[in-house]
Amino acid sequence: MDNHSALPYSWRLFILVGIVMTAASAYYAGASEMDRKVYIVYMGDRPTGGLSAVKSTHMKMLEQVVGSSRGASELLVWSYHRSFNGFVARLTDQESKTMAGMSTVVSVFHSQHRQLHTTRSWSFMGFPVNVTRNKYESNVIIGMLDTGIWPESQSFNDEGFSPPPSKWKGTCQSSSNFTCNNKLIGARYYNLERSMVEDGGDSPRDLEGHGSHTSSTAAGSLVTGVSLYGLGEGTARGAVPSARIAAYKICLPDFGCSDANILAAFDDAIADGVDIISISVGSDYPFDYFDDSIAIGAFHAMKNGILTSNSAGNSGPGLYSVANYSPWSLTVAASTIDRRFLAEIKLGNGNSYQGTAVSTFDLKDTMFPLLYGGDAPNTSAGYDGSTSRYCYDGTLDEDLVKGKVVLCDELTDATGPLNAGAVGTVMLNAGHDDYAFSFPLPATVLTSLDLRNVSAYINTTSNPTAIILKSKGVYDPHAPSVVSFSSRGPNPITHDILKPDLTAPGVDILAAWSPVASMSVDPTDKRSVPYNIISGTSMSCPHASGAAAYVKSFHPTWSPAAIKSALMTTTYPMNVSLSKDAELGYGAGHLNPIAAVDPGLIYDAYEADYVKMLCGQGYSNKNLSLVTGDNTTCSSTNNGTVWDLNYPSFALSAKLGKNFSQSFNRMVTNVGFANSTYKATVSTPSELNVSVEPDIISFKSQGEKQSFVVTISGQTSKSLLSASLVWDDGVHHVKSPIVVLLVRNT
Repeated sequence: MDNHSALPYSWRLFILVGIVMTAASAYYAGASEMDRKVYIVYMGDRPTGGLSAVKSTHMKMLEQVVGSSRGASELLVWSYHRSFNGFVARLTDQESKTMAGMSTVVSVFHSQHRQLHTTRSWSFMGFPVNVTRNKYESNVIIGMLDTGIWPESQSFNDEGFSPPPSKWKGTCQSSSNFTCNNKLIGARYYNLERSMVEDGGDSPRDLEGHGSHTSSTAAGSLVTGVSLYGLGEGTARGAVPSARIAAYKICLPDFGCSDANILAAFDDAIADGVDIISISVGSDYPFDYFDDSIAIGAFHAMKNGILTSNSAGNSGPGLYSVANYSPWSLTVAASTIDRRFLAEIKLGNGNSYQGTAVSTFDLKDTMFPLLYGGDAPNTSAGYDGSTSRYCYDGTLDEDLVKGKVVLCDELTDATGPLNAGAVGTVMLNAGHDDYAFSFPLPATVLTSLDLRNVSAYINTTSNPTAIILKSKGVYDPHAPSVVSFSSRGPNPITHDILKPDLTAPGVDILAAWSPVASMSVDPTDKRSVPYNIISGTSMSCPHASGAAAYVKSFHPTWSPAAIKSALMTTTYPMNVSLSKDAELGYGAGHLNPIAAVDPGLIYDAYEADYVKMLCGQGYSNKNLSLVTGDNTTCSSTNNGTVWDLNYPSFALSAKLGKNFSQSFNRMVTNVGFANSTYKATVSTPSELNVSVEPDIISFKSQGEKQSFVVTISGQTSKSLLSASLVWDDGVHHVKSPIVVLLVRNT
């Protein structure tokens, strides 16, 4: 008899189970936690069944990959199920590849950590406080995906508000000392990668200020007498003060905005019943549409009748830098308003120079010693003047710098001079003088010429002195112009879809702030302010979001594409001489909310139109059927081209010195007068030939559609050629940009 059979059955069973569990555990444990990353497994359209059934499916998929139910349970982070299908899991690279090969999976991608794209602006656009409003404005809900919100801000008070509209299905995921109201009707927070975050992840409360700023810009209540230490004084308000706000906290301090959090917020916001989604977040790197959390979320929002407004990014002025470029979302660049903030430095010799800065400090007319950073190296730490001239943190000698104003050869966050004990700093603006920063001490940022003059004063004076005065707001006659930091096209994924779509105010914007957040970038800056002045496409995006909500209040049944078309075709024209890269910087032009309510004609599009375009871009039948949730297939009869997507702009990529000719099929819907006739007018440079057939279209009723074909031909050696098409009925001027660009890899 085999000796092992002498063991009692219960023991043999125990040992057998132990061996199986050990083997499975060994398989799961074969990869250390260091080998695992947070991945998103995207599976397309909304699943059937409740969370329990969906989560069970996700668990079974994980079990197949990791070989253990226990392992799957420990690795599953989150299940998306309310508006689309997918889950978040901690996987190895190999496991992610195995998962990507499953028949029910569209894509698997690493959860990246995206960054934030960080008053007077509405009046500047001709959108006054007393603008005509629709009584249904209070039914419009804007979902703000950001750093959360400060509910006690006066910009979110609900005085005079009725209860939320019945369509609202969201919640106030409140923690201690956080409450919603009839203005701020919902709040959620997401911390799916919890082990990596210590603070700020357990509440919708905004600890960084950014989310409160964007929310109040889009839909803040009217608050009079607002300023930042006297700067920018006036009435703070959003585009739609009567609209409701739902805050979705996707970004966490010192962590950024993870793709996992972003998709969870989209999943909820769509199901909660928002009308517009605003997200001022993005990446510096291009991703395929279905490897991009924001593009995925925006696609499912579009499927549900919700327009997503995105920031274009702050990586300009380089070309191909635009972020958030999916054709089903609105991409917003940043431009200046007619107000700048300048801080003056006065020297002991009586000369003074104006620099850009939001400086709120008052030095009480006291002159301080002026020192060049290159003459004060922290030699004990191994630095010399070649490094200390830039004033990086730790490079300056505290004994030499303390109590002085320091001149620095580079623009920094000023923490170097601050930590060394400086009383102020003057820095080089490196050619970007069209926007202002806040600093944690008195500061100004000068042009290279003015900085050289200050440097010459230091070098020729035995005891140089200076004072930096508090900033003042001054009129800017050149506004609007696209700001240097605003990301530019061409679209890095689909060259022949023009991005950005339009531009809006994004420079020196005063709006609500979190009183516990740093006023500047320095965390040691303890100035607590309820309103702050900051710049970025993060600020321009909520202007467009608010304008979209304004249009939605008049036209609640319009599709996302219709609202987007109305915003794009009614823009103010931009001055090309003041805006580098023309349409690649500002798209169709500058936001004009009032005109967008009555655009005359719209270029409408729906899910099927975008899917047809994606078919033409080579996306597979399997993936598109999963995304749409039906039996969508790509064939020779329904494969579309990017030029036939019913987009409100026209873009064509061309090769240097080669002849080109391309036709664009378009269809417009009459939302203006019945019995109207529109005539096409084309403005074009000599290098381009543009024809429109037919060039006259007539409508008998609202809602009627007419088709036309635009053909562009020519040859160019220029990097960009700009033209335009305007449909005019004598009242409405429906304007579309036409661009031909030389692009890489065509």
